[in-house]
Amino acid sequence: MHRISTGSPFEATMGYSRAVVKGDWCFVSGTTGYDYATMTMPDDPCEQARNCFRTIFATLAQAGFAPADIVRVQYTVTDAALVEAITPALGEALGEICPAATMVIAGLIRPEMKVEIEATAMRA
Repeated sequence: MHRISTGSPFEATMGYSRAVVKGDWCFVSGTTGYDYATMTMPDDPCEQARNCFRTIFATLAQAGFAPADIVRVQYTVTDAALVEAITPALGEALGEICPAATMVIAGLIRPEMKVEIEATAMRA
């Protein structure tokens, strides 16, 4: 088993890994829209979703996986009204991959967080 960190302060204080690789599987933790290099969060939900995918794709690359290896995603948004706003980012990132997906409407741990994306990848 191999654990991957992005250096996010949340990982250290909450005791989790950004991703865990086990065999041909990579499990990427729920990822919010922070730019972890600057710890800034855009207000725009679509830009938050794009940041989520930047972090997820960088994590997958570090683990030796490609975006095309994603087989499942779960989206959590804080309000159903945000789904339309984030849809362009979802299509840009996964439109040709078409993984199994779930969308959940729920609260997130900080008020600036509007979207969180979790992904599972498998090497074929």
